[in-house]
Amino acid sequence: MTIAIVLSGGTGSRVGAVVPKQYIEVNGMPLILYCIEKLDESEKIDQIQIVAEVEWHDRIMDWLESFGLDAKILGFSEPGENRQCSILNALKDICDVAEDDDYVFIHDAARPLLSLELIDEAVNGMKGYDGVIPVLPMKDTVYLSKDGQSISSLLERSEVFAGQAPEVFVYGEYCKANKVLEDSGRIRAINGSTEPAVLAGMKIHMIDGDERNFKITTQADLERFVEIVKQDEQ
Repeated sequence: MTIAIVLSGGTGSRVGAVVPKQYIEVNGMPLILYCIEKLDESEKIDQIQIVAEVEWHDRIMDWLESFGLDAKILGFSEPGENRQCSILNALKDICDVAEDDDYVFIHDAARPLLSLELIDEAVNGMKGYDGVIPVLPMKDTVYLSKDGQSISSLLERSEVFAGQAPEVFVYGEYCKANKVLEDSGRIRAINGSTEPAVLAGMKIHMIDGDERNFKITTQADLERFVEIVKQDEQ
């Protein structure tokens, strides 16, 4: 079984909207539903757990029911202190239904252009691995700066990759890796979902990412997404 965890707890302050970015309506549909629509359609995903602030739970369910996307919804989890703490909250909340050898599929509501092809490739890529992460190659020369002001060294561009969501992990091992970081207090310093898996020595498979699968962080990102939606409808 594969359980998707959709992270929707951010405030989206850099977009400058009245509501968090993941709840902005684009072409008549809230942003969060764009990725859930693909997860609902995919045969690779069995259930969906949503991480969102409590005050949005009823509204989200109303949207899901209105668009007929509620069939796979398992439940809601509350956001944590940071992204990784939110993920751990969801991992704990699904423990009654998830087996150790099941998969967890982690995605951001703010990445609305999730494709069925990427879902398939991410889940299929788990064969022989403990986790999967889509990556994009670096197009520009990459430098290391230890003080943020001067260049310390040049990095080998062919060896550096930018990670994306969705990320997929074996539930039992990944849950254990996160709990170790929680117990040590280090989980608050984690920036990417794959970090706990790497620190725990899990074998991670890199697959090709998708340039369209960008995260909406700024107003410019939102405008880019709106334009893509318009073009796709033509």
